[in-house]
Formats: sequence, C-alpha cells, structure tokens
Amino acid sequence: MTRSAESAPVRRAGQFVWEACLGKDATLPDEHYHGFNPMLLDILRRPPRHALELGCAAGSLAAAMKERFPGVRVTGIETDPQAAAVARTRLDKVIEARVEDVDFAAEGVEPGSIDTFLAGDVLEHLHDPWRTLVGIRPLLAGDAQLAVSLPNVRNLGIHARLHNEGSWRYDTHGLLDITHIRFFALRDAMRMFEETGYACLDVKCNLDPEFARLYEENAAKPSVSLSVGRFKLDNLSAPELQEYCTRQFIFLATPAPRPPRPA
Repeated sequence: MTRSAESAPVRRAGQFVWEACLGKDATLPDEHYHGFNPMLLDILRRPPRHALELGCAAGSLAAAMKERFPGVRVTGIETDPQAAAVARTRLDKVIEARVEDVDFAAEGVEPGSIDTFLAGDVLEHLHDPWRTLVGIRPLLAGDAQLAVSLPNVRNLGIHARLHNEGSWRYDTHGLLDITHIRFFALRDAMRMFEETGYACLDVKCNLDPEFARLYEENAAKPSVSLSVGRFKLDNLSAPELQEYCTRQFIFLATPAPRPPRPA
C-alpha cells in the first residue's frame, strides 16, 4: 500500500507537494504503517478463514482482523520494505513485491484458497486495477468476499473547488493525493467490479466530515438543491446527495458466475 487516504507524508518546509510525495526520497508518516479502516472488517458477512490483503502496510488491519476473527490466516502484499518488516510480526505471510510481479504459485497461494480479499485505499494507486482484480480471481473461492475501499471523485469539495477556483489541486493526502493514478465515482467503481468478474453485494458510505451535517440535514428530503460559492446543484435525489457528501466508498463484492463461452 502506498498511502492511506487519511495519512500525509512528512513534508519539510519549502517543499512542493510533488517533492514530498513522489520519488525515491518520499517519506511516509506513521499513519501509513499503523492506520487502518475498520469499515473494511465491518462490511464482511462472515468470519474469514484465509485472507489476502493487498497493501497490508505494517499489518494493523490484519492484526485487528485476527483479534476479531481468531484463527484466520492472513497473507499480505506490501511494497514498502519498512512496513513489510513490521507486518511480518503480525501476519502469517508477507509478500514484499508489487502485486503485478507476484508469482502466487511460487509463494504457495493455491487457486481457490482465498475466501476473503481486502484492498483498503490501494486500487487507486495502481496503473491497472482492472487487471489486478482479474489476476487475483483464480485465487478466490467461489463464494469469496472482497472488501475494497475507494476514494470518491464525485465529492462536493472537489467539484466546488474545480468550478469556483478552476483548480484540481493535488495534495499530500486525501481525495486528490498526488500518488493517486486512477479516479472513481460510485458508478465507475461498480462498473469496474462488473467488468472484472465480480458482483457487488453491498456499498457503505464514509461521509466527508466537511459535508456530514449537510447530508444529515437534507437526507430525508425527496429533492435537494445546494450551492457552494458559484457551484450550484439542483434537484438532487437522496442517493445523489449522499454521493456528493461521501469521502470514500467501501464495497463488498463476490466472484460472479462466469458467463458461458460463445460456441
């Protein structure tokens, strides 16, 4: 995992965002090693037996999973050597490599052996998250559960700044973390799962603290119009309002039945 949605790298005085975050000298904060999103565990529908975590960082999510679900075996994938070293004290196995480079057979991960897959704020950092999802599918049991979190590019703050200030401003962390490579709205994320062979079972919204009160005050209304500066939205449905007020989506998915091959 390169960086969680909430953690910022160490930025020295006078540095630009790209200087702090990009390149071999980028320094990550403690949150990268020790933070985790409990919603990824809350959305699971049954206790995991053998979990594969993409971007396990220092293993905090895996440690929480082992505490909540005693007996689960956890295999992690992590590119950062420092984080991987700590994770090895918490997980059953840590593969220190880019997911694109992992030979799962050589690592002893058998086809159909994984019943739970977790990716917390990771897929948006990959050049090709679609092929990553396709690539791990043979490892999954037929009824496997996937818990995935993705930042929401249809966030009200992003669009208000774009329209009011003319700025798509990358930052050290958050929704426009400069290390993000891919961007997803809710519909796009759902389409990604569908196109790569998964069925989405559930979606939870992690509201943006900046807009949580706005959402709570208007959620029961059949139609909402709002404005932020010169940026105006009219006749929003309740689901649309929720999406604009959401910082991050947490998805639960499962492998979909494979379509029959054409004759």
